[in-house]
Amino acid sequence: MFTPRETWHLDTERIGRRVLVYDRVESTNTLAMALAQPADDADGLVLIADHQLTGRGQYGRAWVSRPGSSVLMSVVVKTPVELRRPVILTAWVAVAVAEAILTLTGAQARIKWPNDLLIRGKKVCGILIEQSSSASGVTTVAGIGLNLTQTADEFAQAELPDATSLGIVTGRAIDARTAAEVVIRQLDLEYARLLAGERVAVEADWKWRVGLLGRQVVIEHPGGGTTHGRLRDMAFDGLEVEDAEGFVRVVAPETVSHIRAA
Repeated sequence: MFTPRETWHLDTERIGRRVLVYDRVESTNTLAMALAQPADDADGLVLIADHQLTGRGQYGRAWVSRPGSSVLMSVVVKTPVELRRPVILTAWVAVAVAEAILTLTGAQARIKWPNDLLIRGKKVCGILIEQSSSASGVTTVAGIGLNLTQTADEFAQAELPDATSLGIVTGRAIDARTAAEVVIRQLDLEYARLLAGERVAVEADWKWRVGLLGRQVVIEHPGGGTTHGRLRDMAFDGLEVEDAEGFVRVVAPETVSHIRAA
């Protein structure tokens, strides 16, 4: 088991009241889930690492970054029943991190369905939601990888031309602890909104940051099927798509693997 080098205690409502900071771990999500299972006080626990040895993203893809170049974070929440759907949890994290990016850089980040954040069309953050059930309820771990100090040359050498970092966006260095604290505080704020029943407000922010309302889109489904049409509305309970004949179909978010402009 890896040992944290320091512990922070932020004056937040729930998330970040205890933050464990590591030099390196295998995966912050894996360690967070392991720490959360036997613990009654894990709700709101945050893990941060300078480096992950076996970090992963969506669909099990490897997540690799230079030590200290990204905010690598996992957040533990003991999820109430009404918030357990991955679409709600992914939206929570995406909206929170986008607001944190705005605070840190002044740049607006867009959400690329389902779990990436883009600035000027380039990926700056990935999100991974994982859940586990036990006798004590459902534990959610939200993993965040936010590019911080990577340079354009580093991305070119890694053959990642569509990636960017906060350093590239601002043209200046952003302190890792400062960035992490801003992200944690925004996660705490947005989660409090959800717990207070303000789901519609978070949903509206998520909808706006996806930025596809009113446009012709292609919705890709797991297994290869697609839906084409104009995106009339989107909500956690369904996406309304109007085809060329005017027929409106409601598509459940859980059946959408990707959505993009046609």
